[in-house]
Amino acid sequence: MLVLGCWLLATRCSNDRTDEAAQFFLRGNVQLQKREYREAIRFYTEALDKKPDFADAYNNRGLARFRNDDREGALADYTRAIETDPDFGAAYLNRAEVLLETGDAAGSLTDLQRIENEYRDSTGYQTRLGDTYVRLDDVAKAQAAYDRAVQLNPDNVEALTNRAALFYNQKAYAQAGADLEKALALNPKQDAALNNQSLLLARRGQYADALTYVERALAVQPTQAYYLNNKAYLLLMLNRPADALPLVEQSLRLDPQNAWAHRTLGLYYLNRQQPAKALPELRRAEAIDASVDELYYYIGTAEAATGNTAGACEAWRRGTTAGDTRAKEAFGKACAP
Repeated sequence: MLVLGCWLLATRCSNDRTDEAAQFFLRGNVQLQKREYREAIRFYTEALDKKPDFADAYNNRGLARFRNDDREGALADYTRAIETDPDFGAAYLNRAEVLLETGDAAGSLTDLQRIENEYRDSTGYQTRLGDTYVRLDDVAKAQAAYDRAVQLNPDNVEALTNRAALFYNQKAYAQAGADLEKALALNPKQDAALNNQSLLLARRGQYADALTYVERALAVQPTQAYYLNNKAYLLLMLNRPADALPLVEQSLRLDPQNAWAHRTLGLYYLNRQQPAKALPELRRAEAIDASVDELYYYIGTAEAATGNTAGACEAWRRGTTAGDTRAKEAFGKACAP
């Protein structure tokens, strides 16, 4: 699973740091570094009251708003910074991240392409470019961007982690493991790398070991919906359904469009011998993202448990086409002529 990281801002200096607007701007920067985002926003706003064409203040206020979970406000400020200074590369870079997080991958790519000549040799830029191509489902270009990011800086933990997620989704598990091993050696608290390592271990059936990694990820990000769901799934695999249910329900409250969590809830009901309750959750997962691992195997299993043999065979057939090994095995045993 890919998880985006925030850009650290390299601020441009005001031409005249002695005027009042510049003083408010500098105070805002101090609060930004202290992670006092509301205070930073207040000081940047004061700077803009004194100097309404202060592009740096719009950009920095956008960063403070972004880190304070105000995506709409951040987007507006980055756009104002660009309108004030159309050549402000950092503002395009920051706006590209907000656009990506709010689902506008095409808009993010447009901003990144706008500053390509200036930033092509930046490892951070190449990482964000890779993230954008992932969202656009352009695997080859995503791979090339991540490779370039790592070439520019072999210690770029975010690029290693996100490239590992790309490898994992392509079933290149050895390469994913190598990237995660290096990422965690560089930063043992990188939550996305910890979570992804748990996925690799779970795939090998090492559920207890996997649980320790996802718990470490949750120690860093306690309300991350994917991590909560992954822990719920592992608890199910360890025959602890009562502990799993509240976690998957919390995951779905945080992100109702999490297909993996709908699959996990479907598995919970299957384990409870309630296939009629499992099917709607599994079908919901299919509607959101049909590429979820082994989804058609479980849909077929639920259909079979309700007595719908034809529906089970159809689900397993579709899984076979999608490369689901377990679905293929089930189809061969129950449905093949």
